[in-house]
Amino acid sequence: MNKPPYHRSLGSVLCTLLLAVSAASAEEKWPAGTSPAQVGKRVAENYSARKFQYENGRDKTVIYPEVITWYGALEIAKLTGDKDLQQRLIRRFDRFFTPEGAGRIPKRLHVDDHVFGALPLELYLLTKDEKYLTFGIRFADEQWEKPTPDGLTNEARYWVDDIYMISLLQAQAYRATGDKKYLDRAALLVATYLDKLQQPNGLVFHAEDSPFVWGRGCGWFAAGMTELLGELPKNHPKYARILEGYQKMMASLLKYQGENGLWRQLVDKPDAWAETSGTGMFAFAMVAGVKRGWLDEKNFGPAARKAWLALVSELDAGGNLKNVCIMTSKGMKAVGPDLEKQLGFYLARGRATGDLHGQAPILWTAAALLR
Repeated sequence: MNKPPYHRSLGSVLCTLLLAVSAASAEEKWPAGTSPAQVGKRVAENYSARKFQYENGRDKTVIYPEVITWYGALEIAKLTGDKDLQQRLIRRFDRFFTPEGAGRIPKRLHVDDHVFGALPLELYLLTKDEKYLTFGIRFADEQWEKPTPDGLTNEARYWVDDIYMISLLQAQAYRATGDKKYLDRAALLVATYLDKLQQPNGLVFHAEDSPFVWGRGCGWFAAGMTELLGELPKNHPKYARILEGYQKMMASLLKYQGENGLWRQLVDKPDAWAETSGTGMFAFAMVAGVKRGWLDEKNFGPAARKAWLALVSELDAGGNLKNVCIMTSKGMKAVGPDLEKQLGFYLARGRATGDLHGQAPILWTAAALLR
């Protein structure tokens, strides 16, 4: 895992200039105020200005929505060549090297806590500072210290949420080290979850005992497959299965997109309310799919554009996304096995503005559009 020290070369300077030119050119493709660079900057600055939620007394440690939003903001800073924003986002991590900050690092053996490691791994990829690699890689390794007999992490719950949390962390570990074991882990997990949770129409249930297509849950699955497929070699034994599951889901999602460009809180229920965090995740998956050739541009390009413009229209003046479903457990855990009660539970979930579950995917989508 030893890497050469980082040096700012002429090549990196030219790369920054090219990114800036590319971002400026992209401005012309969008209505005023809706370009990915502009919106990404607004939402990234919104995140950068926030306190950690533990500072407000809400949580004891950093929680996963903060991690994945931070990750998205770093991607925006990188892709737009915004060095000032990037340095502010990097310095934001300094506190976790202090004794007080160390107590705020999540420590449960749980997918929602281990995804924290994706962040220092991203900082390593940006800076090549070994301290971030050492800090982050232990989260990816710890996740598989005691695998199940079938080779999965023992954190596997068979909830759709797991797919993004685990895929991002293990893909980041691969990006940082080049060790294919991290891809093998994530690929096995995603293929196994597809077999258990994907339905004949391509959509996925929240969990086997919670048989509803919750928007953000399906979005976690879509975004997780997207992160993994971006790194998985085409000759990998699980590549074809995962690509098939991804394409099947995307094809089904086209049928359920609303006229306003958004998808619903329960994707396949026409009386469910239009929800933005799931929409952001689907937009991210479709944009990446079109750009990487996994999806047909003629069919999916317009849907992705429509979703992006719909998301931007849901931002308030401060860069906060509206109509985000609040944090949601699976139906079985919340209300028990009665399916009517589960249906009511999902439909009655509250809506938030500025919730990081929604801020994160709009950043991912902006980054995908900028690549």
